[in-house]
Parts: sequence; structure tokens; C-alpha cells
Amino acid sequence: MARWSRAHWFMDELINRFSALRSPAPFWSLRCHEETRELLAVRQDTVEPPRLAIDRGAMLTALTEGGYGYCATSDLSVAGLQKALDRATEWALATQGASVVRFEPAKMPAPRGEYRSPVLKEDFDRGALLELLAAECRGAKRDARIVERHAALSLVEEERLYLTNTGGELRQRFRFTLPHLRVTANQGVETQSRSLEHAQQGGLENIERSGFAGSGARLAEEALQLLAAPNCPSGRMELVLMPDQMMLQIHESIGHPLELDRILGDERNYAGTSFVTPEMFGSYRYGSHLLNVAYDPLPGELATFRFDDEGVEAEKVWLIKNGILLAPLGGHLSQLRAGVPGTANARASGWNRPPIDRMANLNVEPGASPLEEMIASVSRGVLMRTNVSWSIDDARNKFQFGCEWGELIEDGKLKGVVKNPNYRGVSATFWRSLRAVGDPSSFEVHGTLYCGKGEPNQGIHCGHAAPACLFSGVAVLGGA
Repeated sequence: MARWSRAHWFMDELINRFSALRSPAPFWSLRCHEETRELLAVRQDTVEPPRLAIDRGAMLTALTEGGYGYCATSDLSVAGLQKALDRATEWALATQGASVVRFEPAKMPAPRGEYRSPVLKEDFDRGALLELLAAECRGAKRDARIVERHAALSLVEEERLYLTNTGGELRQRFRFTLPHLRVTANQGVETQSRSLEHAQQGGLENIERSGFAGSGARLAEEALQLLAAPNCPSGRMELVLMPDQMMLQIHESIGHPLELDRILGDERNYAGTSFVTPEMFGSYRYGSHLLNVAYDPLPGELATFRFDDEGVEAEKVWLIKNGILLAPLGGHLSQLRAGVPGTANARASGWNRPPIDRMANLNVEPGASPLEEMIASVSRGVLMRTNVSWSIDDARNKFQFGCEWGELIEDGKLKGVVKNPNYRGVSATFWRSLRAVGDPSSFEVHGTLYCGKGEPNQGIHCGHAAPACLFSGVAVLGGA
């Protein structure tokens, strides 16, 4: 609470300092980030040294007719901010006529508004949290074959301020409480792990929502089950993906291919390109008629915000409707460049990075099939959950993913645990094999913390929500 109050005071002072800045550019802006990140962890019943990081700085951006420039600084005095703005203005003037997009400063958004993460339990006792982590580590020590036990909790507070010379003023405050637990079992040459990740916005209520209490013993038991389980069978069969694995499937084979800068070739030399082309929007069959995907600022999801880092207000946008590709993930500047609509997803990982096209909350909408009915409809297949490995080509098309946990399905019934389950496919056809989409009872909200992209690199968080889904004719690979 004290940290948020301190950041709030500083942001008020920064507004006063911004009013003293001057530039010949018709449009300029300031985006300030202040982040406090704390990590508490217990490994093998030993409390690890706590980590605390505080980061604060600002990005100054200037636009002219056809020119764009930016400069970051950690010197937040009036003189330091003016120096950065002068540098950004120099770049904007120097790039007039040379940019790949014609910037129109008069059409840049100048929004006003606020956002704050939903938080039910804000205050915390570090001693009590460390005891909770220690208790789950102890609970996982069920057998001599349990060789690794690690419990951790990340506590992140962030405030962002966005100001424009045209009167725009945005205040956004984020809180993340992120529990993590991983248990590893070993016997001979065989090693198996089970993990828990819960990545959402919010306060200490997220620990309860994650089911963290008691999970040490549960994950240990599941890791031991995997040691004794047979390898997953191989062959073409049906595949039930649970929401925590759907997260990775959505991220890699829908999210990245639909990022507009990637489609336009900007990421080609580093993070890769996309099999999607601009001509596909409006007609391309991305998946079966059951596939409905939306960019959606759901309350509490990991990448929810009211405004992106270019000041565009977030709203729900259908990207794929009844299997047909409708819109890309492109921020305001990419939309100007490509001449197509997009979403409010121009995002920066911090104050010293410019915003680029990044997926935010990307969700598969619930369908009408209960999980039990989906399983009952499978003659032979595998249910998989919790990603453990992934590989996908530069065009985000051909992929192979592995999971921690598998269960064999035969004649509509779960027949037991199988280990080392993997599957592969092609994004352009995999989603067309979607045969059933789970109803709201299997819908879960997940997120990933470390999506990398951009030069210099930007590691950012993304939210993905989905129900369980059933796919037909998938190439499944076992670990034998």
C-alpha cells in the first residue's frame, strides 16, 4: 500500500514537470513506468534470499508529419525529460519522409482515463507467506524419489502514466500476485515433474484461487504416478487439450501469427514471420466453425488494461468468428501502415522500450460441450494438460508441443495416466480439426509471463483463457 501511495505522489509531480516541456513537434507524449517486483521462494525446505527490484523511468515520443522519434531516460527531472524530448524531436524531424508510415499527429489519440487491477486482499505478511511456501515444500516431501521441491510467490506492483501535449492523461495501476510450485521425481534414468502456475491480476486472493494450499502433496503424488506410468502411445488419434495447455496452443499458433508487425515482416530476422498474409482477413478459414477467438480485456486476466501504450482504449474485438479470420493484432501505428483495423495492443515491456504489436488477452470463447461428453465421444485418444516443451517454426505454422500430464482415453473412458505425451501439427490446419469446444464449466483463465519479441528484446506477459477442446486426427507422439 505504501509503495502505491509513493508512486501515486510521484506521478502527480510528473504531470507538473510535463507541463514545463516544449517541442516544435505537433504531437509529443510521455509514458512513465514505476514497477516494484518482490520474489519470495523456498527450495528444498530452505528459504531463499528475498529479491526486491524497483525500476522507474520514462519514454518521450515526438511525431511530425511523417516522422517519428523516441528517447528513454531515467532522469525524471525537468531538465532530464526536456533533453530526452529534444532527442526524440530530432529523430522525428530527421525521419520525415523516410518512415514506412505517414504519421498524422492530429489524429493521434489524446485519451483521459484510469484503470486499476481488481484487488480484494492487498496487505500481506511476508512471514506468513514464507510459511505457506515452506508448508507446501514440506508437503511435497512424500517419498525418497521426490528430488526437487520449489515454491515461490512473485508480488508485482506497477503504475503507468501516459501524457500528451494535446491534453491526454492516463493513469493505470496494476497488481500481480503470482504463485508457483514445481515438484520433480526421479527413479533411475526417469525424471518427471508436475507444476502449478497461476498468472492473473489481483491481490492475495489469487493464492486461494490457484488452489495453492495443499498442492505440494498433490503435485508430488502426480509426479510419482508419472514415474510408474507407461509412455503415451503414438499415432493419429483424438486429442483433448485442457485449458492450461490450450493457453500455449493459442499463444503460439494464433497469437503470434496474427501480430500485424510480424505479418508485415518487421520481426523476420529475429522472432520470425507469419504464415498469415493481409489478403486472408475476411475470408480465410482458420479453424472449424466452432472456433471463436477474441481479443478481450476480461477483468483480472493477466494482460488486461483499459488503454494500450499508445493511448488507444481496449475493447473486445473478434479475431476469428465461426472459424473465419477477421482481424489482426495490430496497434494504431501498424493499422495506419497496413490500412486495416486492429486492436489496442501496442505494448512496451518497460519505460525503456517503445510499444510494438503484442498479443494481450487472447481467448477462445466457450462452446456448448461438457468435458464429460467430449471424453465420452472419444474412441481412442489422449487428454493432455500443462505444457512442458514447445517448438514452432519461424512462420508460426508447423509445431510440436509436449505436456507434463497425459491420460489415455479408450471407448469414451479415461483409462489411466500416460507419461511424455506430445503432439504435432500445422497451425493452418490444426484448428480446422477442432471437433468440440467445452462449455463454460471447463473455461479457465491463464497467462504466460515471459513472451519475448522485439529488438532490443521485450519480455512481456500475455493472458489466455479457454475451455477444454477436442481435436480429431492429431499426430500424437509418445516418449518411447
